[in-house]
Amino acid sequence: MPSRVDEILIQTHLVTDEQLRQAVEHQRVHGGRLAASVVKLGFAEEDKLAKVLADRMGVPTIDLTDMHIDPAVAKLVPLDAARKHMLMPFRRLGATLKVAMTDPANMLALDEIRFMTGLNVEPALASEQGIQDAIDRSYGTVEDDQRKKQIEDLVGFIDEENAESVELEDIEERTINLAALERSAEEAPVIRLVNYVLSDAVKRGASDVHLEPYEHAYRVRFRVDGILQEVMSPPLRLRDAITSRVKIMAKLDIAEKRLPQDGRIMLKLQHEGKKKQIDLRVSVLPTLYGEKIVMRLLDKESLQLDMTKLGFEEEPLVKFKRAILKPYGMVLVTGPTGSGKTNTLYSAISQLNKPETNILTAEDPVEFQLAGINQVQMKEQIGLNFAAALRSFLRQDPNIILVGEIRDFETAEIAVKAALTGHMVLSTLHTNDAPSTISRLMNMGIEPFLVATSVHLICAQRLVRRLCRECKVPENPGYKALVNAGFTPDEARTAKVYVAKGCPACLERGYRGRVGLYEVMEMTDELREMVLTGTSALDLRRKAIEQGMVTLRRSGLIKTMSGLTTLEEVIRETVL
Repeated sequence: MPSRVDEILIQTHLVTDEQLRQAVEHQRVHGGRLAASVVKLGFAEEDKLAKVLADRMGVPTIDLTDMHIDPAVAKLVPLDAARKHMLMPFRRLGATLKVAMTDPANMLALDEIRFMTGLNVEPALASEQGIQDAIDRSYGTVEDDQRKKQIEDLVGFIDEENAESVELEDIEERTINLAALERSAEEAPVIRLVNYVLSDAVKRGASDVHLEPYEHAYRVRFRVDGILQEVMSPPLRLRDAITSRVKIMAKLDIAEKRLPQDGRIMLKLQHEGKKKQIDLRVSVLPTLYGEKIVMRLLDKESLQLDMTKLGFEEEPLVKFKRAILKPYGMVLVTGPTGSGKTNTLYSAISQLNKPETNILTAEDPVEFQLAGINQVQMKEQIGLNFAAALRSFLRQDPNIILVGEIRDFETAEIAVKAALTGHMVLSTLHTNDAPSTISRLMNMGIEPFLVATSVHLICAQRLVRRLCRECKVPENPGYKALVNAGFTPDEARTAKVYVAKGCPACLERGYRGRVGLYEVMEMTDELREMVLTGTSALDLRRKAIEQGMVTLRRSGLIKTMSGLTTLEEVIRETVL
């Protein structure tokens, strides 16, 4: 089905080739839309033209004359965008926004409105005059300072030191193509688009921004509460300009397109009435159809250092605090990437951060800067890895050592020896649950007696989405489903669980934020004996549960009954 207005005009014989040429020339000279030029030149009646266009585009027509439009609906789209694309939002139904347009085939405009509002957009065809009158009625006269504030709230602003004043070395000696690429990256529309993407990511609470090129498309995705969601599809022709713009902001080499690059952007923006500074870690990866960019947003204000608010159950939290307050030994936090391990460790060392304590951390990368703590950034390319940093730490008179991750035998061996020689060592591992961490250390080559004597506690964790308080509703999935999920028969008869519904407060997602699930295994004398005799992880797990360990699934079920999350989320992240 043709979607361009000129194609529809020719194919439906509404105008001749000569009339279309005159209409296009009229549009070029006087501006406006092609359909409006056809009507003004008398080549077609407006009503007939609107009906044909609507039929061919598969959209309804709408008469905005005297229609009352809810001001809350009008405010969803800024005045500048309404005038720019000649459109008017006129009704909202749940997560769908109905928009009257002179050109419903304008996919760029539809994508922009969808991106601005976070809603599904359904276009309808309306006359240019009708839309203009509706805009005047609904928006009224907007003062320059109000319009400026709207744009600032939408786009934010980039720190001049880090974005606008970046100098590129030896520009004159580079190729003409590179100079053209730099110029295109500095064009106002590209700058605005990149700023818009970053500021919207902050407003939505995204943890990561993905810019992904494909053969016939270019898409932007945000990871919000652990779930990736597509938010925009910019024109493919802007791919190289957007990539270059991000590289310039991150002080990367825009000429290097064959190798991965890593950089950093310090972003300042206006958010909820105050200036906010966000640290972005930028990773550029060459793919088949261009360079994919992933930006991780690190917002220090969102870092939760209060351990009581992370999601620990009462007894596991007591065990965890008891372990980290010991003068020596090892506490391990395990889980997949993105499960909140770093936040848990930062919360732990913040609790231990006293004037009389010397705390050293080896991190890759240093995600947040904490006052009073000596943080070291790993640099593999010059030989500064976790093992090398650990060796140096032992000569720095430490009380507490945080190792970002135990990846190999060498790091594990030094960490265990440090734990046995009077230091408290905190670190992370990638394992599925707490008991299997013991097996992982021994598989790395650490002797069972060293593991048994050095490890005090292992905490496995996951993150699940937190239900929106405004719109969660109770649900009864049935006795059998609850028992199969892990509830006891008594709990299954009385348990009250909730599901996500969606409302404006949570952008119709049903979830706002995340909460942790924790499996805390304290190493008792009985468990140490089992480790020394080479007992399997399965037997360790059974014994730990006998001794009162709350498993990840059980932690999730407790939070389900408390109305913090849904059964679906818990089943997605944990196993029985």
